[in-house]
Amino acid sequence: MRKSFIITLLLIFCNHMMAASLRADALPAPATSGHVPGEVRTSTMPAPATPGDSMHVTGDRPLVGLVLGGGGAKGAAEVGALKVLEELDIPIDFIAGTSIGSIVGGLYACGYKAEEIEKLFLSQQWLDLFSNRNKSVAANIVDEKDGTLYVLGFPILRTKPKEQPNDNDVETGGLGILSGRQITQLLDSLTKPFDGIENFDKLPIPFRCVAVDMKSQEEIIMNNCELELAMRASMAIPGAFKPVKWKGHSLVDGGMLNNLPVDVVRAMGAEVVIAIDLESAEIEDDSNFSLKEAFGIGGLLDWAVSRPDRKKLKANREDADVYIAPQLADFEVSSFSREYISTMIERGEKATRAKAQEIKDLIKRK
Repeated sequence: MRKSFIITLLLIFCNHMMAASLRADALPAPATSGHVPGEVRTSTMPAPATPGDSMHVTGDRPLVGLVLGGGGAKGAAEVGALKVLEELDIPIDFIAGTSIGSIVGGLYACGYKAEEIEKLFLSQQWLDLFSNRNKSVAANIVDEKDGTLYVLGFPILRTKPKEQPNDNDVETGGLGILSGRQITQLLDSLTKPFDGIENFDKLPIPFRCVAVDMKSQEEIIMNNCELELAMRASMAIPGAFKPVKWKGHSLVDGGMLNNLPVDVVRAMGAEVVIAIDLESAEIEDDSNFSLKEAFGIGGLLDWAVSRPDRKKLKANREDADVYIAPQLADFEVSSFSREYISTMIERGEKATRAKAQEIKDLIKRK
């Protein structure tokens, strides 16, 4: 009965993911021969800066903060924005990101260049990495393999006890279709030089990312944990990815409360803030009605009614010194195909070039 209910509930989700997969071009297969699933070889992705490297010298200019918002596949536009900022030789002193913005921002903070992150977006099978899809059973509507029940290749239910986790695994648990283990392995392989770092201020570019505690509905600013854990927590879309367990918190996607963390990068010390917003919708003034305050009903239902993220997004948009919003309305958060990714990168470049003079004027030396 439980299996039937879950299968019925998730068929729509799987059908949506299948449609995105069928639209995608065939991407190069990950390397094999002892290669960790999801790992990127150094020949494909050059090594980032090492701890202690400095990538920014302030001199006589304002401190510049970069904010990268959430939006799934639309994060490709942020890669395009980074390419233009590099072309313009714009210094970045602080980075704050949410969801996919935490992944792009975290890698950039480690020392990866925009071109290298672009190569990652275009060469990795992003749909498989983010979904944990098992291609060996993808042809079957329902299948069971190695103690896991699959629908169209997507894991939805364990039918046998889970093996003891590896010491390097990010601990997950609770409601969520996907464990996100492959994306965690990828992030771990890309951030290896910074394993054991005490806090994200010691990265080549100081970095923060945003997650939300599912239990308390509080915003958690990630700064003092393993970098791959922070990025994985920040992109844990509720119901899709299992929450990340950390220090008593059950962490999910930071976009639930702060999808464009301008306030976070301001708190880091940024005097000039460049914000890349992947959301295109206009935000109207909302009431302060809360189901929790009125009737004691909290959780996701209260969030869906009160939408505190919309209020904060509006405030953060207004607080950004340079607000960049690429035209992405015709794309979805699941638009993980090479054609779509390439187009969104180009749109990120175009939107940032349109703001080039504004950016230069704000950070020119005094």
